[in-house]
Amino acid sequence: MDRMPKKPLQQLHELSITPQARAAIKSQQPRCIWLTGLSGAGKSTLANALEVRLHGQGLHTCLLDGDDLRRGLCSDLGMTPEARKENIRRVAEVARLMFDAGLIVIVAAISPFRSDREAARKLFPEGSFLEIYVSTSFAVCAQRDPKGLYRDARAGRLKNFTGLDSPYEAPLAPEGDIDTGGLTQSEACERLWALVLR
Repeated sequence: MDRMPKKPLQQLHELSITPQARAAIKSQQPRCIWLTGLSGAGKSTLANALEVRLHGQGLHTCLLDGDDLRRGLCSDLGMTPEARKENIRRVAEVARLMFDAGLIVIVAAISPFRSDREAARKLFPEGSFLEIYVSTSFAVCAQRDPKGLYRDARAGRLKNFTGLDSPYEAPLAPEGDIDTGGLTQSEACERLWALVLR
């Protein structure tokens, strides 16, 4: 399978409205805030809370949730390593399109492979991609198990489960790290907000 390009492809057609113009009319600077971590770590909860807060400040956002994308754009993909790579490639390309529309894009996706997250980063201008590692431990996520996935994986009913029989490669130098295991939901959301402001 082809790797993601190291930089955005050159547009085939010259457009009159630039990404900078789209952002200017919204009076905001686009960003991609990419939340990665195990299933049940709290990524979707944090992403939703962040979008609510940004929206409350009059900012234009787009939230791309991995589970939702799996039911639509990526419904044809399985859970093999190759399919996971393609899943994240698609998510990253959509995020870049939303970024070019001038939006603050929030991605909440397990995105288990370091190389795929780095390839996603390279689609964005330097400094506009924030990787936030929701570093909640496997034990805590398995105890929460909001969708029953850990139970099914341990029973052998679910194969290629991240953290069990499929690897998760933690970020080496993320812009932020939030372990929701020892925090209230409110505290975790405040920590994410502080990271985004910084």
